[in-house]
Amino acid sequence: MSKPVIMETSARHVHVSREDLETLFGAGYELTNKKDLSQPGQFACAERIRVVGSKGEFPAVSILGPVRPASQVELSASDARSIGIAAPIRESGDTAGTPGCTIIGPKGSVELKEGVIIAKRHIHMTPDDAEKYELKDKQIVQVEVKTDGRSLIFGDVVVRVSPSFALAMHVDTDESNAAALKADTIGEILA
Repeated sequence: MSKPVIMETSARHVHVSREDLETLFGAGYELTNKKDLSQPGQFACAERIRVVGSKGEFPAVSILGPVRPASQVELSASDARSIGIAAPIRESGDTAGTPGCTIIGPKGSVELKEGVIIAKRHIHMTPDDAEKYELKDKQIVQVEVKTDGRSLIFGDVVVRVSPSFALAMHVDTDESNAAALKADTIGEILA
C-alpha cells in the first residue's frame, strides 16, 4: 500500500511563552497572525526577534504562534553551529537539559536557560491517517523522496499522532537542501 506524505521545510523559528512574549514585546501583547501554517491552529507571526548565541546571532527570526507553555528555539544543525550553540536533536517540547540562548525583542530580552533544539524530523498525522497507514504514535519510520539528482531516504523519522494534526512531514532547511525538496515534493513512508 502506498503511504504518501507531503514534505514541508521548517525554517529556523521560535515558540514563545506568554511571559516571555510580554517581556519581548510589552505587557498584554498579542501575536499577529501573518500566515496560517499546515498544522491546524498554528501560524507564522509578523513579529521577529533576535536569537543570540556565543558566536553570532540571527537578527530577524520568525515566531510561530500561538504562545506555548515554554519558549523554544528550533534551528538547523548549520544554524546552531554558526552561532555557537551545541543544540541536540530532539522532538519539539523536549527541551530539558538543552542549551539556551538570548532572545531579544523591541521591548526587552530573555536569557533562556534551556530550549534550543534541532527538531527531530517527524510526520504529523491524525488517528485516522495512522490507522490507514498502519502506524502508531512515536513509531520510527523511513521516508523516501525522489527528486532530481538528490533522491534519498530519510531515516529516524518519528510519527506523531494527534486529532489536532494534519498529515505532513517536517524537515529542517539542512535536510530540505540535502534532498533538493520543492514545495510540492511528496515522500513515501516505507514502514
